[in-house]
Amino acid sequence: MSISFQTNIASMIAAVNLNSNNNFQTNTIQQLTSGYRINNSGDDAAGLAVANGYAASISELTQGVLNGNQGVNTLQIIDGGLSNISTMLNRMQTLATESATSTFTGDRATLNQEYQTLIGEVNREASNIGLSSTNSTNAANLSVFIGGGQTAGSNSQVQVDLANGLVDSTALSLTNTSVAGSPVVVGGAAAAAVGAGLTETFTVNTASGASTYSVTGQGATDTVADQLSRLNDQMSSAGITAGLNSSGILTFTSTSAFNVTDSQAAGLSGGIAATGANNTALNNQTLVYNNADTAAPFTVTEGNTVATLNVSTGSSNTSALQQINTQLAAQGITDVTAVSTGTAGTFDLQGTGNFLAAPGVGAASTVGAVTTGTGNGGAEAAINAVTAAVQLLGQVQGTVGAGENDLNYAIGLANSQITNFSATESSIRDADVATEAANLTKAQVLEQASVAAMAQANSAPQVILSLLKSA
Repeated sequence: MSISFQTNIASMIAAVNLNSNNNFQTNTIQQLTSGYRINNSGDDAAGLAVANGYAASISELTQGVLNGNQGVNTLQIIDGGLSNISTMLNRMQTLATESATSTFTGDRATLNQEYQTLIGEVNREASNIGLSSTNSTNAANLSVFIGGGQTAGSNSQVQVDLANGLVDSTALSLTNTSVAGSPVVVGGAAAAAVGAGLTETFTVNTASGASTYSVTGQGATDTVADQLSRLNDQMSSAGITAGLNSSGILTFTSTSAFNVTDSQAAGLSGGIAATGANNTALNNQTLVYNNADTAAPFTVTEGNTVATLNVSTGSSNTSALQQINTQLAAQGITDVTAVSTGTAGTFDLQGTGNFLAAPGVGAASTVGAVTTGTGNGGAEAAINAVTAAVQLLGQVQGTVGAGENDLNYAIGLANSQITNFSATESSIRDADVATEAANLTKAQVLEQASVAAMAQANSAPQVILSLLKSA
């Protein structure tokens, strides 16, 4: 290369390298001071796009964890209310069981007062946790957005379906229950023991037909309690219990439809009218059915369900009873039952719900007025109602508990994803401090060398002056 005043190539090369080394040092200092390998799009455009995707997912999941914890808190509040309602149902079951026994000598009205108060408290607490007809805030398909799915609507949300989760007294079918009891009272006088050698026979009609139960006096030491015990042993299979009310009058109780007649005017019960007595704890309507009248069948309506009853012409009383009950059940009315009154073609329709029987237009069949039962079947019916309510409540508790577990699992996964996404983003975006510290030393040395070399290159043309001085 020739020596020239006009162009100092060595100095130009040194200047280029000095600028490059200065940029290298500046970039290294920026990475060390910011902590990031990528500080602008030019550092790594493709890497920045990938890292931004992970950053967005981390932000979504971080908020999703907060959402999940809030969801768990909401379900725990609901769960606490459900647990309290469960405790109250246990107390209601205790009261109903206490009232149901025929040997109870206390005041059933007092038991029922507490029972009804508990029903009111169930309604209040169900409303407080948003699971009642007056406040159904949480009676819905609760959706908690956690994130982490392919899209916002796909695998990103945890669903807790409480749409059928109402737990007030109406939803639990406790509204009309009572433990006051409404037993069939047999006779108007206090029961007395059947005398020695005498027999008193009771005819009990149920959906299965008529059954007779007898008590025979066994002597002076045979008490009313002894005779009741023997009578109950016989009737246990029919689900009917005999006892004495607070006035000492013979009573019969059952959660099922029945009526009873006494064949003897004296003895244990003191006698009753020949027509007998119905289960007054249930709604009752008398049906006199003319089985020759097939042109206009008899109907029973309960809510939106209508059952059409058509007894075959010439059917016996037993056959007619079977046909009526079979047709009721087959057509969706399962809590209304027919029992015979002992008179051919005359039946008592008894049920826990509101129903109405009516003959067709022009039919010879007739119906009596509906008699409303007391307390939806009395104490024994209350036991069954509370038992069913416990099962319904358990289903809601199961849904809430499963929802809590699902949310906790989802939160755990989200935290794991946050950790893993953060690690991946870090590997792309974060600076390698050790490497960049070494690069800083390297950049400083190169920059100093470039400056020294540039100074040397700038002094090189002065050699030409030495040549001119010697000329």
